[in-house]
Amino acid sequence: MIPDWQLPTGTDRGLWDYVSSRRVADEYDAALSGTHLLEVDLAFADQHFPTPGKVIDLGCGTGRLLMRLAPRGFDCLGVDLSEPMLDVLRRKAADANLPIATLKANLVELDEVPAASHDYAACLFSTLGMLRGRENRAAFLKHVRRILKPGGVFVVHAHNVRFKMGFGLGRRGAEPGDRTMPQHRGGADLTLHHYTKRELLAELAPAGFSLRELRPVSTRPDGRLLMPWLFPGVRAYGYLVAAVAG
Repeated sequence: MIPDWQLPTGTDRGLWDYVSSRRVADEYDAALSGTHLLEVDLAFADQHFPTPGKVIDLGCGTGRLLMRLAPRGFDCLGVDLSEPMLDVLRRKAADANLPIATLKANLVELDEVPAASHDYAACLFSTLGMLRGRENRAAFLKHVRRILKPGGVFVVHAHNVRFKMGFGLGRRGAEPGDRTMPQHRGGADLTLHHYTKRELLAELAPAGFSLRELRPVSTRPDGRLLMPWLFPGVRAYGYLVAAVAG
């Protein structure tokens, strides 16, 4: 345990408990098995990362994207604040004899990653929304733009604040769009920022990105919205975005 005032920039107690948990890391792959978005966002990344190059996965977790790309010849770097998650990724990469590099780092503080060093970047499974504070999310996005080569592609996923399912999306947090929910494996409540489409694009543009594709994601197994022209801002579970570094 560390006191709140020593928590890394952009984290709160709930996020720190989550990234510090060995149990969460060890059970992560099994717990999410069968979740439809895990295939939908990988297919989206495949589409926008068409040829091998240098890819950085920001908030890589146990490395499902990198484990997919490394066998195809991509030069892979996984970045996460969670040492237990990175340990799982290292074991998986070693077992598969895949040369995947890892870096433990706070996504808000990525100065050690060189500028213009990567062709592709990814931030999947609403990791962007885990960062606490609009100013910290803006700092992260500026780092992503700095790390990418001009014309590099950034794929990011965010939850839709207007989507409602089951018992709702938790109680409201400190910022509009924040939703706070209990952690199923213990620890303080976890807050996740949910986006409108307009807000997501408005955060990407000043960081230096232009939109290539925005795809509303549904809860269907294929992730597609039926009749996508009909109120996508309400019916979409979240958004997958591919943006180009200017």
